Amino acid sequence: MDNIEKKYYKIREVAELTGMAPSALRYWETKFSIIKPKRNDKGSRFYTPDDVEKIKMVQYLVKERGLKIEAAREQIKHNHSGISRHAQAVERLKEIRAQLVAMLNAMNSLR
Repeated sequence: MDNIEKKYYKIREVAELTGMAPSALRYWETKFSIIKPKRNDKGSRFYTPDDVEKIKMVQYLVKERGLKIEAAREQIKHNHSGISRHAQAVERLKEIRAQLVAMLNAMNSLR
């Protein structure tokens, strides 16, 4: 994710970045040991850019590939780096597709 520039994100910001509900983020935190946001004295969660990338990797496995949580955990355990690269590639391809669709719509509006 190239647009991550902050050092820490609140759960609401991560929810917006990923398109997920904060409750789902909290749930995944209990199911996936790789998601470990920092907490302040009040218990508020603060996610690093690395945490956001891990969430996106889990999101890819569960939402895009349709894996159950246990299967996603196994995939992460056995092929963490490969999954991460694949999830990033899929995200980048979606961004490129959105740009192409926007250009096509702009060209069609000129006709």
